[in-house]
Order: sequence, then structure tokens, then C-alpha cells
Amino acid sequence: MLKLESVRVSYGAIEAVKGVSLEVHEGEVVTIIGANGAGKSSLLKSIVGLQPVSAGRVMVNGRDCTKLPPHLRVGLGVALSPEGRGVFADQTVRENLMLGAYSLKQSQAANEAAIEREFRRFPRLGERQNQLSGTLSGGEQQMLAISRALMSEPRLLLLDEPSLGLAPLVIRDIFDAIRGLRDSGLTILLVEQMAKQALGVADRAYVLEVGNITVEGAGRDLLNDPKVKAAYLGVH
Repeated sequence: MLKLESVRVSYGAIEAVKGVSLEVHEGEVVTIIGANGAGKSSLLKSIVGLQPVSAGRVMVNGRDCTKLPPHLRVGLGVALSPEGRGVFADQTVRENLMLGAYSLKQSQAANEAAIEREFRRFPRLGERQNQLSGTLSGGEQQMLAISRALMSEPRLLLLDEPSLGLAPLVIRDIFDAIRGLRDSGLTILLVEQMAKQALGVADRAYVLEVGNITVEGAGRDLLNDPKVKAAYLGVH
């Protein structure tokens, strides 16, 4: 579904991603864990085209997307729920969801059916569907960001720090939703600092440190890796 070949991302003279290669196969949940500043968000932005790569290739379903603009990558089935949520604060919950479906150019009935699907996934969004998104709690905005991404019917969903700044009960709800998406067969690339939860839901995982992949393997194996446990799970 996704293949990165020696991808590098730079901001001026500063190289944030230093030749990363990874793969995500259809139906997998793959997690990238790492500390702040490791280059995780820069990597996701390079996949959706929001940040150009300075070297390397981004392949989606065997197609070279390295030079493709973001809106065309959405058309290939790639969607991002960004770090910080990025909801349209002056638009209602329902309007945000409609914007998520814009690229599909489908009927109003199809849009409404998709919105109702997301309200079943996150009932709180249904309760607040006519509320301005800027007035939602952080957890509700995160639910909206995920649902808005899902409105484009992606084949590959990128989730950037979905638990960031949320209360434990809300984090549980978010990871329950991720498990449900995994069980439905959706392919997911998850960037997350909550390493234990992220590795617990992942088929495979990568550790990103200062722009480089330093460890990779099955999620359960990294959960039991002494170095990973010491660095990211608080276990010594």
C-alpha cells in the first residue's frame, strides 16, 4: 500500500528525516514511535504531499507519488488526521465532515450516509453536529479530525498523534476506534507517543530517532524489547 524509499525531508539547512525507508502492507496497522523532534510528523506530511521530499521516493500502490500534489494523493486513497487536529473552527461538526467528503464528488444521500456512519463511530459528534467545531473539547475535536479524514473513504489512513493532550478515558475511546478500523480491514499508519497503546494495536512498528529508523519489528516484539521499554515505556 505504501513504500518509502530513502526519503529525506529538510527545512532549509536542517534535515528532519534522514533517508527513511519503510513499508505498509494492505490491511496492516503500522506504528511509528519516537520522541518529540524525531521527524515523525515531517514524515507523514511528506507522504500526503504537504512537505516536499528533498530526496527519495514515496510510492502508493506501486505509483510514484513523490511529485504529486496533495489533492491528487487524496484521490489515490490517502488521508491524514493531522497533529493538532486542524478542524475548521468556524464551521460546524457536520460542515467539517462534509468538507472531508469533498474530493469524492458524490451525491448528498451518499454524504449523509457517510456522516451517519461517523456519528455511529463517535456518538458524541452526532450530539454536537450543529455546534461550531472551535467550541468542542480537545477529545471531540480529535474524533472529528479522524472522522473527517474517513469521509474521503481512504484506503490508507495516516494518524498523527491522535492521543496528544487528551484525558485517559478519551484516549481509550480513540484507540477503541482505531481497533475497530483495523478490524474492518483499513490500512493505518499511526504516529504516536503513547508507545504502549500504539505498539499494542500495531501489526508492525518502527522507532524513529533524530530522523532515522533505529528499530523495526512486530508490535508485540517491540513491546518486549528491553531498549524500547527503557526508552519509551518507562520500564528499566
